[in-house]
Amino acid sequence: MKIVGFGFCCWVCLYLTLPTCLSQSSPDLQKQIQSHNQKAAEYLKNSQPDLAASEFKSIIDLDPGNVDARGNLGTILFFQGAYKDAIPQLRTAVKFKPTLWKTEALLGIAEKRTGDADQARLDLEKAFSRITEKKIKIEAGMELIEIYSHSGELDKAAAVVAVLRKLAPTDANVLYTAYRIYSDLTDDSLLSLSMVAPQSARMNQAMAHELAKRGSTAESINDYREAIKLDPNIPGIHFELAEILRTADTPESRQEAEAEYKAAIQANRLDEQSQCRLGDIALRADDLKAASEYYTKAVQLRPDDPDANIGLAKVMMSLNESQKAEELLKRALELDPTSALAHYRLGILYRQTGRIADAKHEFEEYEKYKKMKEELRKLYHNFNGTFINKEDDSPN
Repeated sequence: MKIVGFGFCCWVCLYLTLPTCLSQSSPDLQKQIQSHNQKAAEYLKNSQPDLAASEFKSIIDLDPGNVDARGNLGTILFFQGAYKDAIPQLRTAVKFKPTLWKTEALLGIAEKRTGDADQARLDLEKAFSRITEKKIKIEAGMELIEIYSHSGELDKAAAVVAVLRKLAPTDANVLYTAYRIYSDLTDDSLLSLSMVAPQSARMNQAMAHELAKRGSTAESINDYREAIKLDPNIPGIHFELAEILRTADTPESRQEAEAEYKAAIQANRLDEQSQCRLGDIALRADDLKAASEYYTKAVQLRPDDPDANIGLAKVMMSLNESQKAEELLKRALELDPTSALAHYRLGILYRQTGRIADAKHEFEEYEKYKKMKEELRKLYHNFNGTFINKEDDSPN
């Protein structure tokens, strides 16, 4: 039979290292069981799971309460895709030894794949938080997410997704599952909001956000303005409107965006992002004094924001404060090594100070990350119809 799933040999070998349950066995019986175990180990070593399974069955015939043999047999059957046959063996092993969390996870997965979602849920919930082996934790988590999703318990599904994302941040299957769950949560929350408060400021804000994602800039701006009319004190509303106005890129929209950023700071003195955006606006207007004040405040509020460090570095370069600018740009790259703009600015700084080789390296890094972000921009544009990039990675 074909072995399916993730590598099974390490699982079975795990059981073979455990003490064999022979508390009431005679020396002769122990010797027979030991012989079957040795043969099974050899068969597994040679990738002959069917023959190994036969040896474990022989052990069970001799000693029906042998946890190791039942666990090993159940594991082999599981990875062969024989879930119905695996379940009784895995269940018996767990019954005799309830702390076999990996075995219980396999049991839950097998139950899920044979249609017993209720029992699968119980076993997977019990085992999931206790499993430490990465592959089985991911597999068990994905099955548990599907169970929660089908029952409409998106909050529980999202909690499991969060664990898996931390465990496997680059796993495509995990990331796709996270996208689906979070999208479903968004849709569910938006539907609930439309039912309980259809005419509220929050509803207008939510619709504005969705419209912005779809590239409907004018409609988004109208909904943000309506939200502010209904409740100008919603946290973050002025910053969100300013951000979408900034993308319109007309003299009128830029002027209104600046006013909204200032309104955001008036509503929340700790709004670092608005400080940083006002620094950008002042710098484009060659108002170095105002730009320095805004960026300095932003860095004070959030020293770990790469954009704020880059912005203040631009001001320092304009003021010929090379050492301060270099420190800020290096700090920005510590926080975000992929920042094309930080690499570009550092390249300019190195070229100005005669460090030609260092400048060449930074310009190469700039081109690499600029190309990468351009490709991502195209991808997001095709996906959402728009892409709002919060970091200005242009060299100007």
